[in-house]
Parts: sequence; structure tokens; C-alpha cells
Amino acid sequence: MKNTKEVILDTSLSLFNSLGLSEVSLRTIAQKMGISQGNLNYHFKKREDIIETLYFQLVTNIDHSMSGLQQSKNPFQLLVSISQTIMSNFFEYRFLLLDFVQIMRENEKVKTHYSELSTQREQQFSMLFNLLIENDLMRKEILPNEYKNLYKRFQMLSEFWISDAEILNSKITKKTISIYSKILTQAIFPYLTSKGQKEYHAIISG
Repeated sequence: MKNTKEVILDTSLSLFNSLGLSEVSLRTIAQKMGISQGNLNYHFKKREDIIETLYFQLVTNIDHSMSGLQQSKNPFQLLVSISQTIMSNFFEYRFLLLDFVQIMRENEKVKTHYSELSTQREQQFSMLFNLLIENDLMRKEILPNEYKNLYKRFQMLSEFWISDAEILNSKITKKTISIYSKILTQAIFPYLTSKGQKEYHAIISG
């Protein structure tokens, strides 16, 4: 059975996702749970504390999910798995992405951690790109910082796809995630060698 703090977080996540950050206050959360705001304040003094906790919850969930993916021997399968894992987790905490700019403006701790996490993720993708190059699946860079910028495109697509999906779709489903995951992974295709393109088709289309 979940304790009160866990129920507060679950209820807050559901409300933030369904109503949006601007429509949810501590009072809204307390009313939904059927408890007093004072009881809620015992666990979380401010709404920002709940948002911060949910952000780090998301980070932990992604790290946990990705730790088991590193065993994949095929770099393309790893790329697809990472893409789907991150996007599925982002969907579960979609309010963080839909209200991304506001959260970063208001929470310095989250902003600082996000910046550090972005650097870490860039290093992970750089290792993946190097693995593809070493296996003659991906060509070497032609332009300065070409693959640094490729990672940046992956980052932007993975973090803001939900905004696009929210606007263009009446409802986001698992099929929606699959469609956007394919859009994301296709970003690497122009950089693949002939050998890489064949393996890409075998994994992605197989």
C-alpha cells in the first residue's frame, strides 16, 4: 500500500498531465485526494517541490530503464530501444515537457541538473556514434561538429515531440509514440554507410 507522499505524487502527476501546470495548485491536489491542504503541506511545502520530485523520479526511471539496454549487441537496436524508452517515459511525465520552459525558468535546481544530464546524454550518444563508425555502419564526419549537432537534433526531437503530438492529435496513444520514435530514429539514416543502411532496414523494418 502506498504511503501519503506517494499518493500525493501520483495524484499530482495525473492532474498535471491532464489539466496542465497552470491549472493545478496545492489546493487542487488536496481536493482531489480528499485531504486538507495542511496535510499536503506537511509532505510538500510548495507546488514546486512536487514538480521537482516528479522530475527526479522521471530521471531515475529513465536511468533504470536504460541500464538494461546496454547489453544490446546491435547498435541500431540499441538506438531504437533508447529512443522508445525515453519517449515512453516522457509520455508518462508529459507535463514536464509540455511546460518545459516554465519549469526551467522557475526551478534552478532542475535547470542545473538538466544541463548536466544533457552533457551526460551527449557523451553516451557520442560513444554510440563512434561504435557505428568503427563498425563501418556510419560515415565519418564531414562538417565541423556534425555529430554533435546530430545529437542536438535527437535531443530536440525527443524532448519536444509531445508538444507537436499534443497539438496535432486528439489523443496520444502507444501508436503515436511508435510513429514519433520512427521519426526520431530516421534522423540518423542520411549518415549511414551502405552497410549501415542495410542493417538499419533489417532492424527497423524487421
